[in-house]
Amino acid sequence: MSQNVFVLGMDEQNRETLDQLPHDVRFHELLSVDRVRKRDDLAAMLDEARAQLDAFEGSVDAIMGYWDFPVSTLVPILCAERGLPAPPLEAVVKCEHKYWSRLEQAEVIDELPAFAEIPFDAEGPPEHLKYPMWLKPVKGFSSELAFRVADDEGFRDALARIREGAGKLGGPFEWVLDQIELPEAVAQAGGTACLAEEAVDGLQLTVEGYVYKGRPHAYGVIDSLNYPGSPSFLRYQYPSELPGHVLERVRDVACRVVTRMGLDDTTFNIEFFWDPDTDTTRLLEVNPRHSQSHAKLMTYVDARPNHSYRLDLALGHEPVLEQGGGESAVAAKWFLRRFADGVVRIAPDDEDVAAMARDIPGTSAEIMVSPGMWLSELPDQDSYSYALAIVYTGAADAESLQRAYELCLARLPFEIEEEPG
Repeated sequence: MSQNVFVLGMDEQNRETLDQLPHDVRFHELLSVDRVRKRDDLAAMLDEARAQLDAFEGSVDAIMGYWDFPVSTLVPILCAERGLPAPPLEAVVKCEHKYWSRLEQAEVIDELPAFAEIPFDAEGPPEHLKYPMWLKPVKGFSSELAFRVADDEGFRDALARIREGAGKLGGPFEWVLDQIELPEAVAQAGGTACLAEEAVDGLQLTVEGYVYKGRPHAYGVIDSLNYPGSPSFLRYQYPSELPGHVLERVRDVACRVVTRMGLDDTTFNIEFFWDPDTDTTRLLEVNPRHSQSHAKLMTYVDARPNHSYRLDLALGHEPVLEQGGGESAVAAKWFLRRFADGVVRIAPDDEDVAAMARDIPGTSAEIMVSPGMWLSELPDQDSYSYALAIVYTGAADAESLQRAYELCLARLPFEIEEEPG
């Protein structure tokens, strides 16, 4: 008999990915993706989810998700109530509260930048922090409200902007903080505080892994490459092309950190910087979930999306590590961006995307904009750019990935007008 797996905020694209997994399960949407993206009243959201689960006539065999807050925190609460496998809520919050996460990391690793919580009335950073640095809310989404600053004027401007916007996620996050016992320093900071971290440079990479019965495993490393001169991502590429000793190091650091956090029965992804000139590594961020952004890349290369690891854990099974065997040796997720606001006059339609995918093997695309919309209306963008489209390519090598992407761009028509008449 098929098992019933409820997925918080299941969207159509990820449903298609899940349906391809070789498991005898039936997937059910638990709250719509639009509902969980509101990130407003978490208590009401939980009650809606409970009511849906209670009304279901069959067995509830697993509850899972692949989105960031609030899904990442709602899943542990709902699973704990029903005795289903999931990470402890406290462990998830330790990862997601950027200041608490840094305090925990500092107990077990040296590979992190200097950091401090910053009061909103500060005129400048504490003496032990040097410019350039990043200011960001302790609870944020993607790179929203994250600012690189190089002097006191930039520091104060960024602090004012963070103070104005930190409550968007920090307010709902406060409700989650109230559900657990907090260290004094974290309780004083709350969910809307600001964190400063010295800027680190180098090549960015992400470790993906899982923890089963207290044992962490790192199953993949993905390179993250930026647009030249910008902190905005150009592409994710899998598998990583960095030296073997770097990959071994970040895997080891990742496993030590998730053990310290107390994560269990869940996937994780941890972002790092590696400086090739000094061979130094710095941990950027710990996420108590796998990245659905990497699912298609792993399907190209490993013939299975990383969703499969999360599904196994949600069902109480230890995942089987399988790598390679896909149609491509390397894969990439490209972000087609624009770095100034404007109104969209022309954007690719479904026929354009279908023709591109048909004519250029190993490619697909998601269009993020439509004619008539302003780019500034796009939700969940970083502080420096707007994503017009996401393009996926799989190939035999990195050079072929680049060629395929350039061919895709030529097939996707965009016209953006900066100042409409």
